[in-house]
Amino acid sequence: MKLSLNDSLLLSLGWYGDELMNRLVKAILENVPVPVFTTLEISSLVPGSPDTHFALVKRAIADGDIIHIKRGLYTLSPLYRKGILNPYSVAQMILTLSYVSLETALSNCGWIPEAVRTITSVTNRASTEFVTPIGHFTFEKVSQKTLFAGVERLQDASQNVWFQATPLKALADYVYLHGCDWTSSQPLKESLRIDDENLREITETDFFELKGNYANRRVVRFLEGLEKELFP
Repeated sequence: MKLSLNDSLLLSLGWYGDELMNRLVKAILENVPVPVFTTLEISSLVPGSPDTHFALVKRAIADGDIIHIKRGLYTLSPLYRKGILNPYSVAQMILTLSYVSLETALSNCGWIPEAVRTITSVTNRASTEFVTPIGHFTFEKVSQKTLFAGVERLQDASQNVWFQATPLKALADYVYLHGCDWTSSQPLKESLRIDDENLREITETDFFELKGNYANRRVVRFLEGLEKELFP
């Protein structure tokens, strides 16, 4: 990184290190409603060149004021956060074309008893993972016609937003990725310990939203079998 003469002079005088660093954190607190933000938001909040912004962020990370999640994505340290750092929303910001699914979605909906530490999402891109200071995020590729079919937009009290699969879609994704030969609710109860009460929450609309969305034969047989069982 090469700073301009003016930037270098200000840094040497300690002006950026103290005065602008405080201004950076203050600007984020005043203008960014959620505790996760991007390089683009930083550049719009404080004056200076891209090199200046890079130096400010680097200094903030070294001081512990900002935590680096991935390239171009950051969060404030717990000391400065006004709202809750929602891991589901973070997953959405790490990879926009994705939605929370599989065991993570089922656990979040209260369908399975286990607490899930790794946040698992589904994408139409190559599978990948991110091990970050705030958690472990995995993204699994699932081939489907429409990525966001059967997906809900959710928001918490701190304005964190994310997309999450309905329980039925989370199950369809599970069957796809694990190659399950399931055609009824019995293996759901035995393998995932899902209750009948939860299964009764599935509606005909849920099935309709997923019709024709998966070409995978195992998923098609699962959805058709479960639909016949729940809506004979």
